[in-house]
Amino acid sequence: MRLFWLIFAACACAPAHAEPLWPNSAVNRWQAEALAQGLNAEILAARSATAVLENWCGVHRLASEARIVAEQVAAAPAKAPTAEQRQRLGVGPDEPVKYRRVRLRCGAHVLSEADNFYVPARLTPEMNRILETTDAPFGKVVKPLEPYRRTFFAQTLWSPVQTPGEAPTLTIPVNLFEHRAVLYSRDNLPFSEVDEVYQRDLLDFPPQP
Repeated sequence: MRLFWLIFAACACAPAHAEPLWPNSAVNRWQAEALAQGLNAEILAARSATAVLENWCGVHRLASEARIVAEQVAAAPAKAPTAEQRQRLGVGPDEPVKYRRVRLRCGAHVLSEADNFYVPARLTPEMNRILETTDAPFGKVVKPLEPYRRTFFAQTLWSPVQTPGEAPTLTIPVNLFEHRAVLYSRDNLPFSEVDEVYQRDLLDFPPQP
């Protein structure tokens, strides 16, 4: 754990770099592992993934302004919630549930892609309007509900330590880790289910020597 925070502190001071290059060394593989798994754990423990990503963007200088926006994927086909999802959300078969697919961006960097099913009747009219007409991320829009997350599925999709490879440069895949969670209001009422896949742009900065 102490090693992770030493690496994290060193990277926090790193200058911005347009095209970071991660040489494939044991030190860099451990550094990438510590960063990815540290972020994974931080999101799992947080009330808001959006707030964690915005802080990450600022610490690692991924953009001139550390601001998360939700880019809706217009071409994504509409999805209906499954019976299991409706059960987790505590709604009947006829209760309206809306679907959004978004890319969470900080500047030019896509930090995560997410499917979001939410119950509009459990949000305020203003929250619904903002979600339908702006690029505001879901986590910020519903902040007045004082939400918290319960993660029911999490998996690591890449481990540089376990799959080092022989290429001179560390090959970082598109998908780093995935979370599926239900969001609850301060009154313990479920109102959203998300499936979030976190992206390699999270590591789009140079490693420290």
